Amino acid sequence: MRAHDSEQLLAGYVTGPRAATEATAAALPRAAAARAVVLVEGVSDQIAVETLALRHRRDLAAERIVVLPVGGAHGVTRYLRMFGPEGTGARLAGLCDEAEERVVRRGLAAAGLGAARSRAELERLGFSVCVADLEDELIRAAGTALAAQVLAAHDDLGAFRSMQRQPAWRGKDEAAQLRRFLGAGAQRKLRYARLLTEAIDPDRMPRPLEAVLAAV
Repeated sequence: MRAHDSEQLLAGYVTGPRAATEATAAALPRAAAARAVVLVEGVSDQIAVETLALRHRRDLAAERIVVLPVGGAHGVTRYLRMFGPEGTGARLAGLCDEAEERVVRRGLAAAGLGAARSRAELERLGFSVCVADLEDELIRAAGTALAAQVLAAHDDLGAFRSMQRQPAWRGKDEAAQLRRFLGAGAQRKLRYARLLTEAIDPDRMPRPLEAVLAAV
């Protein structure tokens, strides 16, 4: 992928080695006055949610909805308290990885938002769980053939095929290879959060991504 193309895809988003903390800092002033706040773990999640909103022709800024990257699920309780009933009283929703589900449940209870004993109860509170993470959800929804087409369209298929030939990855499941490839580049995970969300058929969009947007 050409550098100029990458910059266009990530325009308006925080990137680089301090992306996690800087993205949170950038979104906090807008979140303070928001009607609804969507808590996500990182910038790639933010990009996917906001890209899907555009596909649904929703203007989140006009609706006073802010997608706030919290820098990992362990920071979620702080923001649940800041924007929940103890704080600004915004409508809250969120997206987390499967491994962080218990952290989010504890945070919701600690912030007075309710006890969620199942994923169905989590969804009723506006929080959705990705299995295993958002990249995994996007790859499964796209399928490996479409994912390869998207890589080819952005000059990354050759690099992916080279990775597949490496001894550590030779013969492994292609979906697992794709997940590793997307997570390996400095900005690749962020770029493909947008590109895959744009490419997936609307009827195949990951349920957690659709559900968190529907919650606000």
